[in-house]
Amino acid sequence: MRTIFQEQIHDVKAFKSKLLQWSQQFREVVFLDSNNYHQKYSNFDLVLAVDAFTSVKTDFHNAFQDLHEYQSRTKDWLFGYLSYDLKNDIEKLGSNNFDGLNFPELFFFQPKKLFLLKGNILEVHYLKMCDEEFVNDFSNIISIELCDFATLREINILQRISRENYLEKVSKMLEYIQRGDIYEANFCMEFFAENAIINPLEIYQKLNTISQPPFAVYFKNNHHYLLSASPERYLKKVENKVISQPIKGTSKRFENKELDNQSKVDLQNNPKERSENIMIVDLVRNDLSHTATKGSVEVEELCEIYTFKQVHQMISTIVSNVESNISPVEIIRTTFPMGSMTGAPKISAMKIIEELEETKRGLYSGSVGYFTPSGDFDFNVVIRSILYNAENQYLSFSVGSAITSKSIPENEYDECLLKAKAMFEVLR
Repeated sequence: MRTIFQEQIHDVKAFKSKLLQWSQQFREVVFLDSNNYHQKYSNFDLVLAVDAFTSVKTDFHNAFQDLHEYQSRTKDWLFGYLSYDLKNDIEKLGSNNFDGLNFPELFFFQPKKLFLLKGNILEVHYLKMCDEEFVNDFSNIISIELCDFATLREINILQRISRENYLEKVSKMLEYIQRGDIYEANFCMEFFAENAIINPLEIYQKLNTISQPPFAVYFKNNHHYLLSASPERYLKKVENKVISQPIKGTSKRFENKELDNQSKVDLQNNPKERSENIMIVDLVRNDLSHTATKGSVEVEELCEIYTFKQVHQMISTIVSNVESNISPVEIIRTTFPMGSMTGAPKISAMKIIEELEETKRGLYSGSVGYFTPSGDFDFNVVIRSILYNAENQYLSFSVGSAITSKSIPENEYDECLLKAKAMFEVLR
């Protein structure tokens, strides 16, 4: 179905910027950048998919079945997202909170043009219907002159939940924990702007520059945009191996090296943060067991500390093996939404989250990624991200933290502000 070309890239950094700028002419764009972050399970340094040949878009009703049928039928590269609210297709749950963004709850497309970069080797896959366009496209990409941006206007960012109201809601969540309804829940709040006019490409590039995460995403579907600096992998499949890498546990970065190292040590030894992480590891182990071969679920890393430009994070790695006859969409369905963004027990946590949060999560705490023709896949967790609907000029970003019995509401609020720092910086 595809013609494959290969090129050697001499200036990788400039080429990435040119490729992203070139992609803006298309209605559908998925740009994934690992920012050369050292990670064990990385296939590509950069992926760009543009221009839908076919696509699927739906609400939560039968969403996973629709995706399964689409993926099974095309058996090609597919790129897109799963919104958090697809939980309602899996369980008897609802999403009745305010939604200013109005994104479809699931969207995937089969790109006509695909670019895969590893090191300085670029592999390009064009559908045969357009493969004669490659030479001209590549020439146009190389000859692009990178432009500087000028921010159009100041953005007035508002907070959906006040500090006082946040503390009250976390206290209510602690009551649920003390009553035994849940052990942990990820509670989030939204920052938003109305009548916001931005250049999404400019905001993404600023956000990526100051964050440099391993799962950065620039996503465009007509007037819907995701500008993501995510550090977290949700789920990856390589042949018969499935990998999940939940994040739970955050600490500050410091310019002073000694203070920065101490922040890492404090995070590693913090009993609350370790407890949060281990609870989610147990949840992920249970989720993976639904499709795993007997005895194959293992914890490869427990509470390891990873450093990013904005924060230190505690990450665990859980793996399993699956039989070849298990569909890739079924592996996703039985683990979705990711435990790091829900809590434990999962269904009870999601019900309480819906009660106490004031915004429909939508794509926030959902996932962006891709399927390969062989049925492998790789998906991130949509956090540290800005969502934008250019049609109604609504901009949104949300942040959250895990609430456990050891949580101090004021500290949880401060953690949310720490996670929001990068988004505020690029928007102000």
